[in-house]
Amino acid sequence: QVQLVESGGGLVQAGGSLRLSCAASGSIFSIDAVGWYRQAPGKQRELVAASTSGGSTNYADSVKGRFTISRDNAKNTVYLQMNSLKPEDTAVYYCNARIRTATMIHLLRDYWGQGTQVTVSS
Repeated sequence: QVQLVESGGGLVQAGGSLRLSCAASGSIFSIDAVGWYRQAPGKQRELVAASTSGGSTNYADSVKGRFTISRDNAKNTVYLQMNSLKPEDTAVYYCNARIRTATMIHLLRDYWGQGTQVTVSS
């Protein structure tokens, strides 16, 4: 089965940077769209950044110009580079990938990482 493992979260001061990583493993046939979501306490999970298999990207207005999503297809890994971090960026960040498994290549299914905490102090 497929597993997504996230890393790179932590505590950083406002204005600092972090890079999140999400590595996918398992019986993967292909990875299509990928994305990063975040959820702050008491708030709905929101899309932060997304990338299609063709390379198109989309960002939430709140992070546009500061965050960059990228992917290394050879490593089945997606990254989120976060610069100029603000306290309002504090949240649990989740990696998401739409994947066709080797055993069910007809089916696209969303897989989620376990989440990684990002805390930005003033």
